[in-house]
Amino acid sequence: MIIDFMKKLIPALSILFIISSCQLNPSVMFKVPKGYEYSNEQTIGNVEYRISPNDIIGFSVYTNDGFKLIDMTTSAASITGGFQTNSQGNSQTQFLVEPDGQVKLPIIGKIKIAGFTVREAEKTLEKEYATFYNKPFVMIRVMNRRVMVFPGTGGAGRTVSLDNENVNLIEALALAGGLTTTGKAHKIKLIRGDLRNPKVMLIDLSTIEGMQQSNLLLQANDIIYVEPVPRYSQEILSQLAPIIGIITSLALVYQIADGLSNPK
Repeated sequence: MIIDFMKKLIPALSILFIISSCQLNPSVMFKVPKGYEYSNEQTIGNVEYRISPNDIIGFSVYTNDGFKLIDMTTSAASITGGFQTNSQGNSQTQFLVEPDGQVKLPIIGKIKIAGFTVREAEKTLEKEYATFYNKPFVMIRVMNRRVMVFPGTGGAGRTVSLDNENVNLIEALALAGGLTTTGKAHKIKLIRGDLRNPKVMLIDLSTIEGMQQSNLLLQANDIIYVEPVPRYSQEILSQLAPIIGIITSLALVYQIADGLSNPK
């Protein structure tokens, strides 16, 4: 009787196995549809960092082509979003780039700098401050640039600060500790831009040729995702374990019921 019962359950087990197989490797993120056309931007290696909304910029103004630092701390105190960071002797004042791309600065008020490179923003502000100072010299530093790195192992994702002006993909991976042993070096995704319609670049670092083509500079809030190597055996066992447990329980219940109805 038990054998007949198990024979009846084999087709059901097969169906459940097929269903569970469709959910294998569930930890893979940022999947794209079949035939997806990846962006080719990774071949451009000289794209400078551009200021974005929500960036925090360190801001200093000098006069006479940098001869004397202008004290902006008094003016900045009355400006929304301005705050001084001189705990380590740094005289720069920090300001937030608002969601509309503008920053509110002492004396000149609001001005749009989002989308500019750091040098373009500095030149724009130097023109604005030329009305008030002799040969102004502006210095800007983006203080909160960061990217998110998922190196190929669950739980190893981290946020990496971009302290240098121009950080490339390989540097960011190195700052995150490099690829893990379960990460696919030939399948690295760089996701950039508006998350509602992002650009996705597929990068191969398994060869020297691929490394040469991926020498691109990172932008704030880029996502670097290294696809993990699937571990099918472990995932199949984890998927089947509850099913086997249910079937074993049913077989035990059936055996007990059969023994009660057919006592020897």
